[in-house]
Parts: sequence; C-alpha cells; structure tokens
Amino acid sequence: MAHLTPKSQAGYDPVAEEYAQEFFNELQHKPFDRELLDRFADKVRGSGPVCDLGCGPGQITRYLHERGVEAFGIDLSPAMVTVARRLNPALHFEQGDMQALRASDGAWGGIAAFYSLIHVQRENVVSVLRELRRVLRPDGRLLLSFHIGNEVVRLDEWWGKPVSLDFVFFSLDEMVGYMGEAEFEIEEVVERAPYEGVEHPSRRGYIMAGKP
Repeated sequence: MAHLTPKSQAGYDPVAEEYAQEFFNELQHKPFDRELLDRFADKVRGSGPVCDLGCGPGQITRYLHERGVEAFGIDLSPAMVTVARRLNPALHFEQGDMQALRASDGAWGGIAAFYSLIHVQRENVVSVLRELRRVLRPDGRLLLSFHIGNEVVRLDEWWGKPVSLDFVFFSLDEMVGYMGEAEFEIEEVVERAPYEGVEHPSRRGYIMAGKP
C-alpha cells in the first residue's frame, strides 16, 4: 500500500501557520457543521477516546472537547501537529498515518474525519476505511466530510508557497458504496451548499456511520 506521507507532508508542512490562520475559527461561520458535530458528540460522549483524524490546527478536536468528549487529534503533518499543540495546549495531538494507525483493535469510541479522506486516492479508500473500522469499538461512530464531485484538484502552490497536494472529490453514492465495502452501517447521509465567502465553493457531503 502506498502511504500518504510524502505528498501530504509536502502539501501541509510549508503552510501550517497560514492554514491555521485561515481555518482555526471556521466553525464560527458553519452552523450546519456545528449542529452535526453536536449530534456526533452526543453519540460518542463517554465511549472512550475519540479521534479527530486529519486534525489540522485542532479546531474540531477543541470543539468536541468543549462538549465533554475525550477528544484528541492526529495529523500526518508534523508542522500541523506543532501548531495544534500551541493553539490547544490542554489537548493531545500526535503525528500519524490514517492508513496504519498506531492504535489497537477497538481502541476508540469515535472518529471525526473532516476533509481527510480527500487526500486518499480512490483505489485506497476502502482499505483506509477498514483501518478506521478496525480501531473503533463495537458501536463506535465515524463522521466523515468531503467535497462532492468527481474531479481531482491539484495544488502546486498555496499561499505563495510551493506544495504538492491532491484533493479528491467524491459523490455521495460513491462514498456510501466504499463505506459499505468496509462494513460500516450507514446512519445518515447529507449534503449542503458551500458557505459563500467562507470556504471553497464546492458542495459538501457528510456521512455518519457506525461499526456494528
């Protein structure tokens, strides 16, 4: 399996500070995302550790923690982990690869993966989802978000800095199919229009699923 490390680190390490400035407070402008995260928090609260996978500067880790969830963050980019630790000194963050998580089977009560699987090529999505399922406890929850579409957007420059990063867009039916192959039980599938002036102008998909 080709791991994500070289390309994704090349994409996020150089722009970790700029990314944090742009997105750390984004949930203030996204009421739909807050409402969905509130419901996710209600489902996983008290179930054990909950991972914000692909945590970036830690805004979702922090949001879940403030709602009584035992949340921690994992990101592939060491620079992003450093920023997350600085912005959220009371919370735990670590570097890790979602394709090979350093967690035992059934270790976590939940996973929030907001715009992290968008850096996984289509042929590897099911294997990544199976890895996420492995580390979830029985009845654990997975909440995914992603850009809707069928294109792959490549960035070679971001905030004036050279990067190497692909953003893979998925249809709702496509991602539901992948999750079925990985033996998740789908609970909710929703989409929304982009918040104008707040985020990239793509429709957004969200899937809540459980490990039977």
